[in-house]
Order: sequence, then C-alpha cells, then structure tokens
Amino acid sequence: MKMIFPVALGTAVFLAGCDTPEEQAADRAEDRIEQSAEQSALESGDTPVAFGLTERQLLDAEVLAADGTELGDVEAVTKDAGGNATELLIEVEDSDPDRFVNVPVDGLEPVVRGDDTDLSSSMTMDDIAALPDAQID
Repeated sequence: MKMIFPVALGTAVFLAGCDTPEEQAADRAEDRIEQSAEQSALESGDTPVAFGLTERQLLDAEVLAADGTELGDVEAVTKDAGGNATELLIEVEDSDPDRFVNVPVDGLEPVVRGDDTDLSSSMTMDDIAALPDAQID
C-alpha cells in the first residue's frame, strides 16, 4: 500500500504538467475569480444582496431552468454601488472547456431544494448557450 501513494502522486503531478498553456491560463483565471468572489462575500458578511440572500448564499447556489435542469453554478456576484446584486457569473453546466456567462438577477427567483437555496430562471440551456462568454481576465 505504501508504494501506491507515491506512484499515484507522481502520476497526478505528471498529468498536471500536461495542461496546455491555454488550460493553465484558464485555471489561473478561475482561481482568481474564486479568490475575488470569496473576498467579496467575506466583506459583504450577512448583508443580503438579492432575494434576501447574502453573497455567500448566492455563491453556493445553482441556476436552474424552470423544469429543474441545472444551467450552471454561481461563481461570482456583480454588485452595483449600493451593494445590490445585478448579475451572476455562472459556470455553464457540463461545458468542456469550462464556459462562463453573466446572467442578470432580474427574472431569477429563489427556490429551496432540501437544505439548498438555488435560483430558478425562465431561461433554458439554449438561452444560456446564446449568451456571450463572460470576460474573465
């Protein structure tokens, strides 16, 4: 058993080194988005930013189509000068490579599923696919 771990670790390191420069750049951009979103949520604290939800709660949400199909995960929240959410950056469900789009909060509604609060939209996956890619420099 002791030999499997070093081999598995070596394989993981080797595979990680196989990413193309474009994939590595995309990974770094995603890391920056996540870090920025986490910092913003920390600064917002318990202040609701949309639908009576905090920024942290929005970051834990998924955006769903009216039929319950998952459209994407919320990755970041854009807020106006008053601290109110105006749009959400979502990672489109099952996109490969990962694709990000901005979805306006207008038209979204909170929906509770078990212990989770997600956001329901009238948009379909086709509508999401038609949105332009988000600029995530």
